[in-house]
Amino acid sequence: MTVSIVLFTSDLRLHDHPPLRAALDGADTVVPLFVRDEAVADAGFTAPNRMAFLADCLADLDAGLRERGGRLVVRSGDVAAEVAKAAAEADADDVHIASGVSAYAHRREERLRAALEADGRRLHVHEAVITALAPGAVTPAASDHFAVFTPYHRQWERQPLRNPLAAPRTVRVPDGIGSEAVPSRSDVRAVSEGLARGGETEARKRLTAWLRGGIEAYEERHDDLPGDATSHLSPHLHFGTLSPAELVHRARGAGGPGAEAFVRQVAWRDFHHQVLAARPDASAADYRTRHDRWRSDAEAAEDIEAWREGRTGYPVVDAAMRQLRHEGWMHNRGRLLTASFLTKTLYVDWRVGARHFLDLLVDGDVANNQLNWQWMAGTGTDSRPNRVLNPLTQARRYDPDGVYVRRWVPELAAIAGREVHEPWKLRGLDRAACDYPDPIVELSEGLARFKRARGLD
Repeated sequence: MTVSIVLFTSDLRLHDHPPLRAALDGADTVVPLFVRDEAVADAGFTAPNRMAFLADCLADLDAGLRERGGRLVVRSGDVAAEVAKAAAEADADDVHIASGVSAYAHRREERLRAALEADGRRLHVHEAVITALAPGAVTPAASDHFAVFTPYHRQWERQPLRNPLAAPRTVRVPDGIGSEAVPSRSDVRAVSEGLARGGETEARKRLTAWLRGGIEAYEERHDDLPGDATSHLSPHLHFGTLSPAELVHRARGAGGPGAEAFVRQVAWRDFHHQVLAARPDASAADYRTRHDRWRSDAEAAEDIEAWREGRTGYPVVDAAMRQLRHEGWMHNRGRLLTASFLTKTLYVDWRVGARHFLDLLVDGDVANNQLNWQWMAGTGTDSRPNRVLNPLTQARRYDPDGVYVRRWVPELAAIAGREVHEPWKLRGLDRAACDYPDPIVELSEGLARFKRARGLD
């Protein structure tokens, strides 16, 4: 009886799963394996919010496999050693895995291949599982990747995507393969109070509801801070409980400007993955240096802490930062304006902000998080590297009546209308009643400092 292993990583689903389908087609029985990789913990990427969401995903994946006659096998330790050990126990000839784009994912594939080949076994790496389109599927004539989104998107839209695969009806797992207990969210401490539930079942419910009731208005409302009119599917894309290819197919099936705008955001995700695949050092180094001399941690320490705590004195910035802490998630418009405030107004290194986001974001993806931060810092792929988002202008445009601010900054809940965006202008008892700080920096002062630093004055 032949055996294959499918190693789940950032693809924790049964629907549209090419590695799982290949493993089932190529063997009589399959070991669905997840390794709690010690290297991820050693690198500091086991943030509580993601670990809690991951536990939900693994429990749901195990339940789905059991409904089909199988089960999830969980191990902990060095990923190459644990996969080789499981392959030896099961006498599996083949291991299937989805391709990743980070430097770590590339090293993992190399180590897995070496460990398996040493025992006469084979590693099969499958593209376009974690992204809709494989990172190298489209390239410009003069480079190994696109550095500008618009021409990438133009080609991306012309590429045919594979048809989504149905979930398997039956998964047979060989006897005698030991497993640790599937982790539980209750095992994780310091989780954000409003953290959403994980798992493929939840992902597919959210997707169905989004296609029925939200996507039509997405083009008009995706920047609406109080309306919260986005899909909230980013954590599910990060953990792979939804297939990006299936998501694009179903969104296009919905049709209309909203669907087109939404699919464009999926293309942005693929764009960042293809940049990181070609330039893995962009996770920590400037993609395009501006020779910034960021304020030192010591010089900016109080400002950084105020930004992290949501006490900058700019209500829309603070509302977004508090949403992040409470939900482990932030509206995309909030991500842009808080990143601009830290890097352009406070002139703090983008890596400080990216690290804080990774500490809290449930969808904390290296490609999207780091490259979006670089985009706002002006060190990435943005063709206007010196753009600055004014938090007052942003607040008036995207939270005109102050509903979003009052939701997340309760100290200002009694201030009606758009006056909530400038509480420092209140007089007398109204100002005294607010337990809310004055702005930590004048916007004009921050802009002047940034211009001097970039040689723009």
